[in-house]
Amino acid sequence: MLKLLIYLFVKLIQMLLDILWIVFLLALGVQLFYILIIFGRISFFYRSKISSGQSNQEGVTVIVAAHNEKENLKKLIPILCEQNYPNYDVMIINDRSNDGTKGLLEEMMSKYPKLRTVTIQYTPDHVTAKKYALTLGIKVAKNDVLLLTDADCLPQSDKWISRMTAPIRVDKKTFALGFSQYSQGKGILNSWIQFETLWTGLQYISFALWKSPFMGVGRNLSYRKSFFMEKKAFKGLWHIECGDDDLFVNQYASGNNTAVVVDPESITISTPKTTWSAYFTQKKRHFHAGKYYKSSDKQKIGLYSFSHLLFWTIGISLLVILGIEQKWEHFAIILGIIIVRSILLTSVFTSARKKLEGKSNMFWTGFFDLMYIGYFWIVGAFGYQSKKVRWK
Repeated sequence: MLKLLIYLFVKLIQMLLDILWIVFLLALGVQLFYILIIFGRISFFYRSKISSGQSNQEGVTVIVAAHNEKENLKKLIPILCEQNYPNYDVMIINDRSNDGTKGLLEEMMSKYPKLRTVTIQYTPDHVTAKKYALTLGIKVAKNDVLLLTDADCLPQSDKWISRMTAPIRVDKKTFALGFSQYSQGKGILNSWIQFETLWTGLQYISFALWKSPFMGVGRNLSYRKSFFMEKKAFKGLWHIECGDDDLFVNQYASGNNTAVVVDPESITISTPKTTWSAYFTQKKRHFHAGKYYKSSDKQKIGLYSFSHLLFWTIGISLLVILGIEQKWEHFAIILGIIIVRSILLTSVFTSARKKLEGKSNMFWTGFFDLMYIGYFWIVGAFGYQSKKVRWK
């Protein structure tokens, strides 16, 4: 009887081990499809079509909603007002600021004729602050082509307006999705922010290239005022504190009306958070918006994330089991698969960063890829389930 129980136990362990192998290989297949086919398009196959759109110099209004951003506006406004584009103006929406922003804007308007401003005194109870500020600013915008960024973002080229609005002006697209990175600094937090921001950009840009856009970032986004007004601004989104950018794109962007701008001269750089608590508060807001994405978009993001979780958890489990059983040939196979996948992912990240930012150092990709599991499933869960978040 004892021998039978031992035999059955061994068979059960072997069956479980076989199941782990099967699930691991299935997860690997899904991962390779996303890495090589979906995300690999921008890295290996996409060639930027750089066009300044000089054949169509339609007017552009740059929109910035700012709440107590005096110090950032001091740096941003000169860069915005010295862009190499002949027909544009800059609209700063002073949203309930009490830090001297109003005086700064009055001073700078005398120096920069392109600068205009709208002052928001209060926010009605039934709407969210940033959406309300953006809506009022967009309503009085002089031009139909809008280019949005944030007060703490700095365009990296005087061709930023030309590059970012070319798909709208020349190709008659409704949305132009740009990339926005954070300034590079020291420490693991900053390195993680560089990785996570590039990873987010790689996802939404890659899916947009496959005619399946699902989000954009308000730090670098262009669309038409007429479209915004036709859709009655943020109708259906007013009650959500976040999502003036990604949810608006998610709701209306399609494969036919959306383009991406992949060019180092089109990006903006923001100041990153310097503490983990501030960073997690920011990301909680970003994940909160994800709960309102279309079901199809949640599924395509979720499939990658779930296969990513399975790949690493089962892969590590198999390494431990095979190591205990001293099955070194099988151990080497699993380890080899993990290493090869990490090399492929690093290659994708390195090439994508080169095209987006003009930089290529991504040596820490493998480590942060493993770290991303806890980040996505823990921080993401808190953000997804949170009932209320704040802009400022």
